[in-house]
Amino acid sequence: MVENGNRILSNIVSSQAELHARFGGVVPEIASRQHLLLINTLIDEALTTAKLKLNDLQAIAVSHGPGLVGALLIGVATAKALAYARRLPLVAVNHLQAHLYANYLGGAPQLYPAVILIVSGGHTELLLINSLGDASSLGSTRDDAAGEVFDKVARVMDLGYPGGPIIDQLASGGNRTAIDFPRAWLDDHCRYEFSFSGLKTAVINHLYHAGRRTETFNVADIAASFQEALAEVLVEKTVRAARDHQAKMVLLAGGVAANSRLRELFEETLANSLPGTALHFPPLALCTDNAAMIAAAAYPLYLKGNFAALNLNAHPGLGIGL
Repeated sequence: MVENGNRILSNIVSSQAELHARFGGVVPEIASRQHLLLINTLIDEALTTAKLKLNDLQAIAVSHGPGLVGALLIGVATAKALAYARRLPLVAVNHLQAHLYANYLGGAPQLYPAVILIVSGGHTELLLINSLGDASSLGSTRDDAAGEVFDKVARVMDLGYPGGPIIDQLASGGNRTAIDFPRAWLDDHCRYEFSFSGLKTAVINHLYHAGRRTETFNVADIAASFQEALAEVLVEKTVRAARDHQAKMVLLAGGVAANSRLRELFEETLANSLPGTALHFPPLALCTDNAAMIAAAAYPLYLKGNFAALNLNAHPGLGIGL
């Protein structure tokens, strides 16, 4: 529940990490079933925490994409039912655009143009923001998303799920220059695009060959070297975009935005390369997917009267410009 687009009244999150841990990643069928099981309970808890009733609401906001279609459908169906039953406006929100508002909920100033890097298990997207409501994609991943690679590498190393926080913690005790894992810079025609499948394969091959040779290896060094290779590409390409588009601010969003080395490297690189450019990270609680950012993103649409019809559908492949 968000008031006036900037004040969080409640933001209830139910993590499914424990359920998916045994599979080493998100299982879409399990995710959608858990959404169905818990969504009404979470709505009740959000209302109770905010000290509100359904009659107090002025609109219902929902993410209709991109994302896993099963989970999206349950959210959309529930939102439509509430809007219809209470005769409230329904506001459809682009999930990627909503990540921008996680920064503004966290106190980021609105400086434009801005560049935002969205990094999560499902997305690695670089956006140019000229103003609120004016966002365009500069580039995205050609294969695995950054968070997805964290999870896959952690699974191969038998570290657990979700992989990002585990590798981040391990890496703090490792040597980030111990192993020279590859960086995929691509060519000038893909200057803002990413590719992490090669990095993932390099880590897997390193572990395989070490096993074949019965060599002992330092897990912390592997974690630190892998994390450094991934973070370096994310930072350099984002700073390149900021320089090319004369951005006044760089923003970070998504679950991987909580990574401590990524934040540190952003601070170091921007201070050295673009010292006049502001940098903002969302609070840790707003890095992962959450309802507050959806509600905040819906507010300007609500003010414009940009409402969705009750035949709204989920769009798992929704683009940033739609």
